[in-house]
Amino acid sequence: MKLSQEIFAIKLYELERQYADMLSRLQICQREDHQKLSEELQRAKEEYKNKELILQNNIKNSRSKAVAALSDAQLHYFNEARDILQHDLPEYLHSEDSSLSEDQAEAASLYAEYAVDFAIQSARYALIAAMTAIDLQMTCEEEKTLQNKSRVEISG
Repeated sequence: MKLSQEIFAIKLYELERQYADMLSRLQICQREDHQKLSEELQRAKEEYKNKELILQNNIKNSRSKAVAALSDAQLHYFNEARDILQHDLPEYLHSEDSSLSEDQAEAASLYAEYAVDFAIQSARYALIAAMTAIDLQMTCEEEKTLQNKSRVEISG
């Protein structure tokens, strides 16, 4: 297995662990009281904020322009989505029969559903990106093998 394939395996393991953790936390929150849910929500927000700070640090301090650009795109997407959730969705969903808190709850529900769909599509895209990288790596190795064979045949 090549280095990039090992990295993909590690990243997929990390994704699997994160998924299991999220599922477990959601199940616990559904069974617990409102206070416990609030505590778990605060913990999740803190974890999210820490990861966001890492992205910001990558943008500012990375020696790699590629890492900085990808981190910036990811941070920009999440900021835009958060703005839509907080400012636009409740207004879009408002009706005369609903209160502001009902509008916010409906908006949060819609956004959560969208976020899960986005995560699923992101996982598909990550699979395609990893398979493409492996495919290109294999192509390079095959080209090197052919070049080496040609050199051997010419010198032989």
